[in-house]
Amino acid sequence: MTIVIVSSTQDEASTNIKKRLLELNDWDEINTFFDQPVYQHSSLSDIFMVTIRDKTIIHEGLEDQLKNDLKLTPTQIIFISRHRSKSGEPTLSTHPIGNYGEAKFGGKTRTVTPAMPRLMTTLLRTMKQKAIANELKHEVTYEVTHHGPFLKTPTLFAEVGSTLEEWKKEKPACVVADSLLTVLGDKKYEKEYTDDSSVLLGIGGGHYAPRFTTVAFRRDVSFGHMIPSYHVKPGHIDKEMLKEALDATPDVSGVYLDRKALKKSFRSTLKKWCEELDIPLVSSKDFALR
Repeated sequence: MTIVIVSSTQDEASTNIKKRLLELNDWDEINTFFDQPVYQHSSLSDIFMVTIRDKTIIHEGLEDQLKNDLKLTPTQIIFISRHRSKSGEPTLSTHPIGNYGEAKFGGKTRTVTPAMPRLMTTLLRTMKQKAIANELKHEVTYEVTHHGPFLKTPTLFAEVGSTLEEWKKEKPACVVADSLLTVLGDKKYEKEYTDDSSVLLGIGGGHYAPRFTTVAFRRDVSFGHMIPSYHVKPGHIDKEMLKEALDATPDVSGVYLDRKALKKSFRSTLKKWCEELDIPLVSSKDFALR
């Protein structure tokens, strides 16, 4: 059982979060990887941190590189990263990875990487709590599944957005780093959460998954892969792609729709596909309030 945190020299926020991780806890420098130090957490000895020299989303082959160079076979991978947006809105976010359409930004076309729904949702809630405690005005949110790299290992991204100014600030990076260490210091493997909240796949809405984020904060549920409306409209989502996303969402027990963001005709089609795949459509009212 091994967790690998991945930073990038090409990413200001990633470098900043890594710095805060090293400051907040004790780490031992044990090796090098791409001529960068490899760190092992001093007390949580199954947690390692490596640094790559290219962009995280296009760095393919990481699992083989870790195995061949460091004899590490990760059980989970966490990328620390920047988030960029046209609005420049300050954000703290987390998301699964993969592509529902063409692989324009790393990964493989119509292929998603296994998610960590309960750990990711716990991270989301922890970042929210720590952002409030630190008086940050950042929006704390999921992002829907997008971009690469392609991995067979369960993976999530933890990000600071959305401008160079925010990427370089100490406090947002500290909140992400502290949240990661808090979560990993408690239940650090997805399988440790099996008795916790129900896991859902979300469909509909925008890039920041506003409905799914709200439901995760209010209800006892966790989201894995999330499919936005902008992949529904071009026809990227069919029964095969739905099954791909479900199969990559461990312990999934239902599909949740942002109904207002989906046309009635597509909702009917989804209902049929879900029946054929033996997965129920669910409502937020099906789950207890937090």
